Amino acid sequence: MSDKKLYTRAEFEKMRSDSAKKMAQDNSLSKDALDVFVRADRYSWIHQTNWFGEPVLNLPQDMFAVQEIIFQTRPKYIIEIGVAWGGGLLFYSTLMEALGGHKVIGIDVYMPDDLKERLFSHGKISDRLVLINQSSTDPQTVDQVKSIIDQSRDVLVLLDSFHTHEHVLKELNMYSPLVGKDQYMICGDTIVEDIPIQKHRVRPWGPGNNPKTALHQFLKENDRFKIDHEIDKKLLFTNNPDGYLKCYKD
Repeated sequence: MSDKKLYTRAEFEKMRSDSAKKMAQDNSLSKDALDVFVRADRYSWIHQTNWFGEPVLNLPQDMFAVQEIIFQTRPKYIIEIGVAWGGGLLFYSTLMEALGGHKVIGIDVYMPDDLKERLFSHGKISDRLVLINQSSTDPQTVDQVKSIIDQSRDVLVLLDSFHTHEHVLKELNMYSPLVGKDQYMICGDTIVEDIPIQKHRVRPWGPGNNPKTALHQFLKENDRFKIDHEIDKKLLFTNNPDGYLKCYKD
């Protein structure tokens, strides 16, 4: 017989929770991780993974974090604003197919026909997709989303489109009312506030003008949401620091 101690599940959960807390307090490690992020970003690090053949444009750590949220909260509807190449939509739809969710709604102003054809070529996974080829901040877009989700409050919203302060703040205010208690709204690319201006990839956003600045202004004016810091603690590498918002009030 081996003398190796076997953890109970409760003991294991406590061990990894304690480890995540200690990791989050290791400022030197956090600095090293951010340095790696900045250096790797020069080589489009976050663009290197696919789901069902389509680029995801996100870190695997963040995708796993979203998977945990979806498993725990069981949203009936997922709204992703900023479709890009659609890998994220297919990832969420795969989870919804397994867990019995209803629809995954993708919103983007740029959605070429060949992308639509590919996204709708995956059988049952594709059957859950709804694509809205319009601006996320057009009131008609929000009305269309409301008509799809009906009165459901079991809604997860992911914001990952145009990353200026003004635009993201508008999205936060327009889509937050759709999210019910204990569900999440995830604000993507808040990391922009914490890294130098990306000279290799010129954008109209940067430090002082980005999703994180919008998010913190939103939280000053809205008491329904709080940052879920438990997610930040365990990721180490993330595109979305402070960006995982949990709804605490209907």
